[in-house]
Amino acid sequence: MSWDYILTAFIVCVSPGIGVVYTLSMTLGGGLRAGFWAAIGCTVATVVHMAVAMAGLATILHASAVLFQTVKLAGVLYLLWMAWAVLRDRGGMSVAPAVPAPAARIVRRGILLNLLNPKLPLFFMAFIPQFMPQGSGLGLLVQLGAAFSAITLATFLGYALLAASGRDMLLASERAMRWMRRAFALSFAALGLKLALARA
Repeated sequence: MSWDYILTAFIVCVSPGIGVVYTLSMTLGGGLRAGFWAAIGCTVATVVHMAVAMAGLATILHASAVLFQTVKLAGVLYLLWMAWAVLRDRGGMSVAPAVPAPAARIVRRGILLNLLNPKLPLFFMAFIPQFMPQGSGLGLLVQLGAAFSAITLATFLGYALLAASGRDMLLASERAMRWMRRAFALSFAALGLKLALARA
């Protein structure tokens, strides 16, 4: 496994996406503990997508327009619901301080958010082979997948720590919290639009 792969994987993981936005919103709403479980949920989904790609099922997803569109539509609707819930400051999606949601619910929501993005297994099928020399076996494929998942978890936990460190200052300002709510709602809506425009 090369340092090029590790650096490229880190750049991919640190780029703002569904997992990053979800981890940040959960951390601001429920503290570092909630951010930790959000990171776990998003990483579990990454592992599942990686396994799907390795098994070649992404090829089926790519070939079946109906399946791809169905999964994509479900993902778009879920992201728009998340945007509405954050904007309305509802329940587990509130970014205001509150009693944190149960860990299982936070993990489950993180998994669902990321599983409903059908582009991820297709991305892995295009990304990982670039770092596999000709004649490489299954062992290297598993190593690359495990490394990407570990980098994903570490990156999301880093985002959670960053959000937790500035949480008290943000919570002390009602104006900042109002803009934070709008920013997260807009982020989820934008991610939903981006997914809606995605093609297999």
